[in-house]
Amino acid sequence: MTETDAPADSAAGPPRQAAKLTLLTLTAMVVGSMVGAGVFSLPRRFAQETGVAGALIAWAVAGTGMLMLAFVFQTLAVRRPDLDAGVYAYAKAGFGEYLGFFAAFGYWASACVGNVTYWVLIMSTIGAIWPALGDGDTLLAAVLSSFGVWGFYFLIRRGVKEAAAINRIVTVAKVVPILVFVILALFYLKVDVFADNFGGADYAGSLFDQVRGTMLATVFVFLGVEGASVYSRHAKRREDVGRATVLGFLSVFAVFASVTIVSYGILPMAEIAELRQPSMAGVLEAAVGTWGSVFVSVGLIVSVLGAYLAWTLMAAEVLFVAAKDDDMPRFLRRSNHADVPVPALLMTALLTQVVLFVTLFSENAFNFALDLTSALTLIPFLLAAAFALKIRVQPDSGTRGGRGTLREPAVAGLATLYTAFLLYAAGLKFVLVSFIIYAPATVLFVMARREQGRTVFSPSELVILAVSVAGAVLGLIALAAGWISL
Repeated sequence: MTETDAPADSAAGPPRQAAKLTLLTLTAMVVGSMVGAGVFSLPRRFAQETGVAGALIAWAVAGTGMLMLAFVFQTLAVRRPDLDAGVYAYAKAGFGEYLGFFAAFGYWASACVGNVTYWVLIMSTIGAIWPALGDGDTLLAAVLSSFGVWGFYFLIRRGVKEAAAINRIVTVAKVVPILVFVILALFYLKVDVFADNFGGADYAGSLFDQVRGTMLATVFVFLGVEGASVYSRHAKRREDVGRATVLGFLSVFAVFASVTIVSYGILPMAEIAELRQPSMAGVLEAAVGTWGSVFVSVGLIVSVLGAYLAWTLMAAEVLFVAAKDDDMPRFLRRSNHADVPVPALLMTALLTQVVLFVTLFSENAFNFALDLTSALTLIPFLLAAAFALKIRVQPDSGTRGGRGTLREPAVAGLATLYTAFLLYAAGLKFVLVSFIIYAPATVLFVMARREQGRTVFSPSELVILAVSVAGAVLGLIALAAGWISL
């Protein structure tokens, strides 16, 4: 395979022929990205924090907030069609190159950490019949997962079109068992058990604390709502990006909320909270017997592999576009004749591999990777929502339609408040761990600036650098002193 870092209109090397994705394929990318490991872990994650009442409130808050965020991406796709790679591009256009770089790196890193949750959950699922894999956190599980990481790397190198086609097929295959779970759980629902679970168990705190405790889990399962926006440069029609975002979100939201609520009618929440992951399998087994656990486990493996494919594609795309915009080192802009950004894809596989082995030292590999994924994504989401609010108040030269409608600032404002609340809900632990990941990434930013012969940091960027380094140092001290743990 020959590789080139030349842009599409350059005379150097062959022209890039971007794959053109339809509305159906873009929607499948959104659904495929969102329906992954998270949905299969929802019963236990919610039961550890809250009962039915808290769950209903949590889904109302999360659903409204994420719908506002989906509308933000829909609006920005139309109002700023010149911006590719979604989250990263919006942060840069609104708040400068350094914060744009952090958004790109943070989004990419969250995708890599999220990919680790998929392998942990697959190994935990198989661990039910092969104890050596434990809960997906043993050395053997990490080694087998590593084979999967590099197997997908070589698959995706073959080309975007082939990978997108596989994702579309897998999306259909993985939604079916989840829908069957909801239908069977409704059929076997015990009204008295559901009623007992309504207010929460003795170990649950106040209603506010219960709702807050579920927030990172809801963020994780909704990651991917921006999938069509991230892949916008491949869209056949630009308006399909926004449509796919909203269609994908509404479809998946209904499924996620249903999976959580119906589980409370099968087992007492204290028992659900003790199930091994994937907890959906344990819930269905309690309802229909062993075959239910097997059915969900097979569906999980198909689902997770499909989500892993979609997230790896999106992660590499973000690095590639950032490099094309000179915000990442030039080596990341190279791609092969199949339109695959190979160096960016390689970095994605490498970080996934590193985090995979880090989880061996965590107290709960799956929960650690899930919560860290959510925390890393919050800053890019917050910047994107704030950018939508900014161009409504002060449109820039690239904004189509001037100030737009009155609906836009309300939506952008709610999305901004929601993502800010999520940072609070994440807690100091994951904010500090995020800084530990963000701060060293500045090396890539410095490399890019030096390649261009530019001043490395402006005065305002030095302030951002100081904050990120201080946060990283504090995070390392907290880990060393035992104030926080993985």
